[in-house]
Amino acid sequence: MRNVLFLLIAVAAIATVAISVYLSPDDLRKCRTMLANSNDCVAADAVVAISGGNTSVRTAEAIRLYDEGWARQVIFSGAAADTSGPSNAEVMRRQAIEAGVPARDIIVEELSQTTKENAERTKDLLLTNDIRRVILVTSAYHQRRASLEFRNLAGDSLKIVNHPAPNDPDWPTWWWATPRGWWLAGGELVKITAFYVGESR
Repeated sequence: MRNVLFLLIAVAAIATVAISVYLSPDDLRKCRTMLANSNDCVAADAVVAISGGNTSVRTAEAIRLYDEGWARQVIFSGAAADTSGPSNAEVMRRQAIEAGVPARDIIVEELSQTTKENAERTKDLLLTNDIRRVILVTSAYHQRRASLEFRNLAGDSLKIVNHPAPNDPDWPTWWWATPRGWWLAGGELVKITAFYVGESR
């Protein structure tokens, strides 16, 4: 009985780690600096941060990447649930300007309400501004699905470099110890499955 319990614990631990790694790809994890020994460790044309979850944390990471020279522009994408106020993208823009990012280096997309729309509407901005390489920033639990949507729409014309925002209170290291963590993980896995089912039709 004890061996069975240990086996179940081991399987659960492996599954949890696998979910964490799968949902949150980070192409910059190995990049201590730009120009490290990797094709991903070079500056991009823009950082794209999409709203949702803890938007201010995502925005702060996009600002940090810009400040460190990882991109020459920042794009913020997302509408607001409450349309009587400013869009999420506009709130993100204001946060960036307050942090010292020049307004001329910020592009906003204020209409998208879903991850797929983030990708669709941002794609047009990227093409218009001749942006071919972007660092995509969102929450770790959301990174895989966002990447799938962006790559699906952009194809070979756009290089997507994944980088989830760290220190997200919605997705701590111990996410698996909270009901919210499993709610977020389960929801993303279901939506990713739906994405692949839709693509196969």
